[in-house]
Amino acid sequence: MKLIVQGGTLLHGRVRVSGAKNSSLVLMAASAISRGEVYLDNVPRIADVKTQIEIVRALGGQVSWEDSDTLHLKWDRPLYNDIPYNLAKKLRASNLFLGAMAARKEPIKIPLPGGCNIGSRPMDLHLKGLGMLGYDVNLEHGYIDARPGKLEGCCIYLDFPSVGATENIMMAAAGIPGTTVIENAAKEPETVDLANFLNAMGGKVRGAGTDLIIVDGVDEFHGTRHSVIPDRIEAGTYMISAGITGGEVTVENVIVKHLQPVIAKLGEVGLSVKANEDKITVKRTGDLKATDIKTLPYPGFPTDLQSPMMVLLAQAKGTSTIVENVFENRFQVADELKRMGAKIQVKGQAAIIEGGERLSGAQVKAPDLRAGASLLLAGVAAQGETQICNAELITRGYEKVVGKFTSLGARISGLSEEGDGLELRTSLVAPEDEKATVENAIS
Repeated sequence: MKLIVQGGTLLHGRVRVSGAKNSSLVLMAASAISRGEVYLDNVPRIADVKTQIEIVRALGGQVSWEDSDTLHLKWDRPLYNDIPYNLAKKLRASNLFLGAMAARKEPIKIPLPGGCNIGSRPMDLHLKGLGMLGYDVNLEHGYIDARPGKLEGCCIYLDFPSVGATENIMMAAAGIPGTTVIENAAKEPETVDLANFLNAMGGKVRGAGTDLIIVDGVDEFHGTRHSVIPDRIEAGTYMISAGITGGEVTVENVIVKHLQPVIAKLGEVGLSVKANEDKITVKRTGDLKATDIKTLPYPGFPTDLQSPMMVLLAQAKGTSTIVENVFENRFQVADELKRMGAKIQVKGQAAIIEGGERLSGAQVKAPDLRAGASLLLAGVAAQGETQICNAELITRGYEKVVGKFTSLGARISGLSEEGDGLELRTSLVAPEDEKATVENAIS
């Protein structure tokens, strides 16, 4: 589908950040560990959450929306152990049911997960961890088949601080006898949210947020109520938008500590950033300055905000460099931004940006979720009209994206945010095959 953006608008106002996509998805999977009732508050109504709901139901779990942002989950029935391919291929987070089912000491068969094509995201660390905990793990014909053997806690060293592997091992270890130590663990806020959720259900997890996590296995988990942390990537996107358009934006419902790497870089670029309790105001007061960025696991600069920063640096005077250290295909958006007049050279893991030129509207195509959001930012700042194809990808991670941006002054058409906020606007005209593709992607 196409999203149409009329450029040349300064963004001003306040926007409330939704619950974190990456926390919501793992907590939905982790809820399977409990036989009780689980309530998750502050869950965003986005396409990926809708897909995860379908996976919960495919496994035999019960899930329903209690109100606008609360999910009610129950896992008190016998479960199926096979995730359908058509669901697993839609998002990477389908693999998180490996750890949850392992904590229940049950077998599971799952196709290799899908998601955005942003680079190699191998499952080797996930499978290594489950194998060391006593699971018999086989990878054949594109499927992961994991069956419980002699289960016992152990010490697991991760060669890379993978968020997904840390989460899967943490969940599995929570229900496996003995003590498990995860070394070189991911420190992301989402792993801390998971640990807090597991503990609220009766688990015993220590050290989340550091590179050493200790998990003591327990036999039973009970239901709980838990509020998902705010989405730091959504918050960062709106913060960056103020610099790109030259306006002033206040993001509310944030955890300031989670955004320190972003705050630091926006300050280097020359933006005014004021943090106050649970809100941050970003204002552009003068010319933008070039700077260099290296993406790293938390607490480094997040890879998910690399492409929005590329748009910002294309407006800055001078030469900036972005080095991508997490995903090798994260520079696909560069070619689309060049269609809009950006001067970007990609050399291996580095993108060199010659800034200072105003962007012009063009027809572009979103290669992945975060790139789609970046093209939306570019379109708001550009001269003229920008048409973004594959725009449904943006709804995978941003709740009510059109409504939130238009409330700040952006002029956007192409999506309707009635109901779940993911439906097509009836006035949008598209070929029949394109309509079918959109409906499948966001249903």
